[in-house]
Amino acid sequence: MINVKSENKSSSKKKSEVSIKNRASFSEIETKVLVLETAGYPFNFGLLESPNLEISDKVLFEQYAIDQWSGTSVRTGSYLFDQKIIPDFAFKIITAYPEDSVIGENTSIEIVIPDVEKHDSIKRVKSNVFFDDVVGQENAKKKSKLIYKYLQDPEKFGNWAPKNVLFYGLPGTGKTMLAKALSNELNINLFLVKATSLIGDHVGDAANKIHDLYETALKSSPSLIFIDEIDAIALHRSFQSLRGDVSEIVNSLLTEMDGINPNDGVVTIAATNNPSSIDFAIRSRFEEEIEFKLPNDDERREIFELNLNTFPMDYELDIEKLVKLSKRMSGRDIKEKILKTALHNAIINDKEKVTMDDIYFALDINKYKKEEIKGMFE
Repeated sequence: MINVKSENKSSSKKKSEVSIKNRASFSEIETKVLVLETAGYPFNFGLLESPNLEISDKVLFEQYAIDQWSGTSVRTGSYLFDQKIIPDFAFKIITAYPEDSVIGENTSIEIVIPDVEKHDSIKRVKSNVFFDDVVGQENAKKKSKLIYKYLQDPEKFGNWAPKNVLFYGLPGTGKTMLAKALSNELNINLFLVKATSLIGDHVGDAANKIHDLYETALKSSPSLIFIDEIDAIALHRSFQSLRGDVSEIVNSLLTEMDGINPNDGVVTIAATNNPSSIDFAIRSRFEEEIEFKLPNDDERREIFELNLNTFPMDYELDIEKLVKLSKRMSGRDIKEKILKTALHNAIINDKEKVTMDDIYFALDINKYKKEEIKGMFE
């Protein structure tokens, strides 16, 4: 069942009395999902060349693990020690759901097998963004509080958990930023995925990628999946002739969003600039649609002030004039198209300060770009 690279399976050291004998009879909650990762020995005995094992039969391993560790209290980040085939070999607990529960006959136990190629597009994202960094969008932040409360305590909601939420609004209004803030405030895993990265080269690729995404998120739950530009893979049926693999992708997404496979402790947030282009079957699965609006005068003023606080160069700018000049611009436009372009222009011209002349230069440059792009479609 377990292939060991060394034939020396015995250990001369005394078995630890605190290894797996931490029986928690006081707890009546049975562990639903337990995900383990091989960690090796606490000391180098030369018994294995690496901490990796080859599990030839996952079903048999699960039964072996339950038989050995039944009644043991488990918590994410702690360890279990084998005392049968490979004495004192350690397994790190990657996910224990629920926490402080007890391994029982119905516990689902899995071993994490790293597969770099398989998870190239499935990456956990860490950020330093907090709610206070998201300027404005008070309605969006208020509605997102439900997601926050659920991921704080998934057990509390039972069958009434929020599962699928749609963020929509113009580019640069803070959709991705709020998702990062949610995960950071909760200190949970965020899986930030560009929808186009889920498209495969062959039939079945998209379905496998979507399944892998949700499987990975579940193993590290509570977690947040953020699918950006969802309309790129969930096109409305009137556009499906443009893409032959739409039905496969839509069906795979529906399977995961409908919760046919239990995804306790996982919330999907999808984002789009154009909700009307999303296939109705997908759109109908979103329990909540949250709009992100362009910032008003007060919010744009705050955005300028926050960004200028981190400016790497002195500046002499009229904030009130900046607020007026940036009307109908998003927070990202203000940072990337005005302030960054103005800063770079000042640096190129060996200036000691960023001035309003640099701002006007940035506005002229970006106005030209807008007109050029607009002309391509006329």
